[in-house]
Amino acid sequence: MSKEIVTFTFLEFGDLVQIKKQLISVISLCKERGLVHSVKWASELAFALDPLPKDELPPSHLVSEEDVQDLDAFALAKSYFDLKEYDRAAYFLRGCHSKKAYFLYMYSRYLSGEKKKDDETVDSLGPLEKGQVRNEALRELRVELSKKHRAGELDGFTLYLYGVVLRKLDLLKEAVEVFVEATHTLPLHWGSWLELCNLVTNIEMLKSLSLPSCWIKDFFMAHIYTELQMIPGALQKYQSLIEAGFSKSTYIISQIAVAYHNIRDIDQALALFNELREQDPYRIENMDTFSNLLYVKSMKPELSYLAHNLVEIDKYRVETCCVIGNYYSLRSQHEKAALYFQRALKLNPRCLGAWTLMGHEYMEMKNTSAAIQAYRHAIEVNKRDYRAWYGLGQTYEILKMPFYCLYYYRKAHQLRPNDSRMLVALGECYEKLSQQVEAKKCYWRAFSVGDVEKMALLKLAKLQEQLTETDEAAQSYIIYIQEIFSCGEQLEHVEVSTALRYLGQYYFKNKLYDEASLCAQRCCDYNDAREEGKALLRQISQVRDQTETPSGELFVSLSDNNTPIKRVSPLNLSSFTP
Repeated sequence: MSKEIVTFTFLEFGDLVQIKKQLISVISLCKERGLVHSVKWASELAFALDPLPKDELPPSHLVSEEDVQDLDAFALAKSYFDLKEYDRAAYFLRGCHSKKAYFLYMYSRYLSGEKKKDDETVDSLGPLEKGQVRNEALRELRVELSKKHRAGELDGFTLYLYGVVLRKLDLLKEAVEVFVEATHTLPLHWGSWLELCNLVTNIEMLKSLSLPSCWIKDFFMAHIYTELQMIPGALQKYQSLIEAGFSKSTYIISQIAVAYHNIRDIDQALALFNELREQDPYRIENMDTFSNLLYVKSMKPELSYLAHNLVEIDKYRVETCCVIGNYYSLRSQHEKAALYFQRALKLNPRCLGAWTLMGHEYMEMKNTSAAIQAYRHAIEVNKRDYRAWYGLGQTYEILKMPFYCLYYYRKAHQLRPNDSRMLVALGECYEKLSQQVEAKKCYWRAFSVGDVEKMALLKLAKLQEQLTETDEAAQSYIIYIQEIFSCGEQLEHVEVSTALRYLGQYYFKNKLYDEASLCAQRCCDYNDAREEGKALLRQISQVRDQTETPSGELFVSLSDNNTPIKRVSPLNLSSFTP
């Protein structure tokens, strides 16, 4: 069975004909065993490559004597398996001896247990009960598979199943070892690589794994880089794959779109999703991520069109329910939105996006208890979901529980170290806990990594102002105003006017009357600061009548409070218009 695959395992991308042959072979092997997602993945890649001439098609797989003996029973059981009659399939396979039949026998028992667990889960939507429902078949399967494993009798597919059973039983270290063994035994089975992806928690762990040098490893590395938020590395890998000959692959286009979504490059992600829909108009996979982007951009007509389109294709898909939920959420119909996310969870209780989005809706409805449960379930499904950790932090912030808040924001920050929103949230938390030094570090770091909401420096300046660190506060306000005006963004006038008011008074006290006058004039552009601006201008005029002090350059260092900051010249607003 595996001879044909092993022969062509360690290939470079230059030999696309052999890669195509391998894909055709593994599609056949996975199809026989009911591994539909691996079949789909391999088929999409094979479709992206040029067709093979008839004489180049790979030969049929070798058939053993055991395969011949089990042929009728296997064919019957596979028909029941395809109809999702898993217990029935397992019953007719119980006496078979071939490796192919043994895998289907064990896989049928596993899926039977999963189906029963899901049926129990659907009966109650109470989140607490969901976590307690277990697949009763797992322990028996583990005992039987571990005996075979010790005897060295498991092939690549059955090793994959053994790894899944171990993961479901939370035996994660053993599961990783088994999945690595499965990738060595059968490198072309994408399911083993994907399961491994879900268990690798950091780059150190990834480097410690001994993985086979196969072309499929590049797809794995690109995928894991995306999961670990190492987006530049992921994009570079996918670009290399495109250049290697997979330029027509819709799988790669979708993965690049998801990568851009993860770094909040919304326009680029939207363009790729639109391209994906042109190439594959009936695709439902990843459309929930597409709807998240449309939601963020408040593109109501486009989101409405997408929702109607997916309903026409398949209204009972998880992604369709999530898209409809996002549509209702954008219309501020949060009860309806939560209802559709619940529908998505009835279809697939392990749908990460639905749990997280439902948590957001409960937050909007001020139902903090339900929001906490939803976010906790999202974390159960995937501990790397920063949105769920961040959501929990926000929920406990509403409940005025800053220590809990701090814990969850830290978790979110660990997953997204360069996301300014996590750092600003951490800073606010430290501020509430009177840990001002830590708060200042967070705000400065948020600015340094690229402040999405342009609030970090403002919060830093206000904190420094409260701590009577006048020079440092002035410096932060200077950079804040220069950042706002240089990028041309229209923010709340009250925030800009707050900075101008402070700087006007600061320059006046330091006898830098030209700068103080400029700030006071700018204050007059804002209703809430106009009177103060006029009063300051009168003060400056009176002082100038009495004495004239030349303005100099102001240099401020924040080394005293551990907040690194560059030295800048005094505020120059002459070339900017608010």
